[in-house]
Amino acid sequence: MKTSNLSLYHLIKEPVKNKERAPLLIMLHGYGSNEEDLFSFAGELPEELFVISVRAPYPMPPYGNAWYAIHWDNLQGKFSDDNQARDSREKISAFIDEAVAAYPVDPENITLVGFSQGSILSYAVSLSYPEKVKNIIALSGYVNKDIIKEGYENNDFSHLSFYCSHGSQDQVIPVEWARKTKPFLDKLNIKNTYSEFPVGHGVAPQNFFELKKWLKERI
Repeated sequence: MKTSNLSLYHLIKEPVKNKERAPLLIMLHGYGSNEEDLFSFAGELPEELFVISVRAPYPMPPYGNAWYAIHWDNLQGKFSDDNQARDSREKISAFIDEAVAAYPVDPENITLVGFSQGSILSYAVSLSYPEKVKNIIALSGYVNKDIIKEGYENNDFSHLSFYCSHGSQDQVIPVEWARKTKPFLDKLNIKNTYSEFPVGHGVAPQNFFELKKWLKERI
């Protein structure tokens, strides 16, 4: 486990084998969490992966971080700071370039794994800059079209592949929001799979086994 001086603080796990031009997997955690959350299961992923777990740029005292603020308003209820989200989209995009330059990874074999808010950013980054990634694992999130780069509909998505999943009992992000993902991606002719599991806002064991098998077939 090491960290480096790139623009976003992160943890890394180097591959056990085939260390040159390794497939790269970048983890994006959820709201109020940190880079150690998803990194906790890095050891259970395929050994050939170079894993980077990134800390979101906005501190949330006392110890968490966020990709963008979530505000509460008496009239609007809960709403996202889309300007901060777009800034984070650009920060992640730039970080991908930095990581490819700094580490012995394959720039054509990059996977994003996001949970919750990190999942929402994974959608935004991959649909805005599809040339930078190959696989996207979007856990317990949804597509926020307002934070995708303008004109994204005209991008070439032919090489992208999405694994999307959600808990049917999710109390944080309604499953109805997640169910719009597959028709949205289908309309863009993007390869995708969508699964639901009888859990809340989290990743069930069977969910992890399914995504691991999906990933293993594509790296």
